[in-house]
Amino acid sequence: MNDEQAESKPEGEVPVLTHLDALGRARMVDVGGKDVTRRRAAARCRVTMHAETLQMILAGGMPKGDVLAAARLAGIMAVKRTAELIPLCHPLPLDSVEVGFRPAAGALEVEAVVSVSARTGAEMEALTAVAVAGLTVYDMCKAVDRGMSIDAVRLVTKSGGRSGDYRREGEEQWPHKL
Repeated sequence: MNDEQAESKPEGEVPVLTHLDALGRARMVDVGGKDVTRRRAAARCRVTMHAETLQMILAGGMPKGDVLAAARLAGIMAVKRTAELIPLCHPLPLDSVEVGFRPAAGALEVEAVVSVSARTGAEMEALTAVAVAGLTVYDMCKAVDRGMSIDAVRLVTKSGGRSGDYRREGEEQWPHKL
């Protein structure tokens, strides 16, 4: 059984943890028999902050420089290192990575969309991108607002692979991104 079969088990059945062998030891899943297909994953997180902090970011007035540009680059760079950071992730040949932002009430929403042509999905890459982009926002703004929090890190959509498509309920399509 592979990762995608485990996640699509019928309701009520206990899923098999594919990253454990029969003795319960960690292992990297063998994806060699799977077809290379186009896969896409989108993730989001929320960086909660004072309204004044958000206004400074949007106005480009943060003392450390352009917060959105730095966070965007950090998220893209993080995607390239996901297999080094998450022990059992496969290195993936990336087709594209987009990191965008959307202001919200007292927060900055971060979204990453990762596309690959591979034997396994890009969910961990998208999640890593938003987490690192959020951390970069915090680093760039902590002198102004130490009370910021990074939360709601979540997978929003995925497509491709044997398990098919997934869309988190209640997530809207972003009309535009910063």
